[in-house]
Amino acid sequence: MEIKKAEFVISNTQVKKCPEGNMPEYAFIGRSNVGKSSLINMLTNKKGLAMTSQTPGKTMLINHFMINDEWYLVDLPGYGYARRGKEGREQIRKIIDHYLLDREQLTCVFLLIDSRLEPQKIDMDFVEWLGENGIPFCIVLTKLDKISKGQKSANRLKLEEKLLQTWEELPLIFETSSEKKVGREELLNYIDEINKQL
Repeated sequence: MEIKKAEFVISNTQVKKCPEGNMPEYAFIGRSNVGKSSLINMLTNKKGLAMTSQTPGKTMLINHFMINDEWYLVDLPGYGYARRGKEGREQIRKIIDHYLLDREQLTCVFLLIDSRLEPQKIDMDFVEWLGENGIPFCIVLTKLDKISKGQKSANRLKLEEKLLQTWEELPLIFETSSEKKVGREELLNYIDEINKQL
């Protein structure tokens, strides 16, 4: 898939204010500072489309970007940012939950996980929650350029072993690097395939 057009449409905290219509939506989510904005900018080939920040936890809203006038890329708030305080985290959780559970146009969730880390409880809990609620998702490993091949393989194996403790089969796992544009084609082709089936 070639992205010819990518534009910001709307930000909000409430599902009922999300764009109307029945275009498919692909939501990107992950722990704060996992590299979500960089990945979105890399996928769309637009450097400042999603605001990247050195400070984790900057995305507090549901951000809709219209792609090729055909589908929406949705940038969701990062979860688990410790400095936000309990109340702030609870507020973010509600925004995320409402969108993921109530948004009929949601087609697939791309869960971003930092490839440099061994499986984190917060990510595994989120995977379980998606599964329990029947929400279709894939895993996207980020920051591949910041890790050796051996370390990446070891961490991926640990992640797969952890997943297989509760899942009969593994979800689809993509490997990406925003810096090196690794995984761009695979992700976009996957979205394209789903769109064609719809």
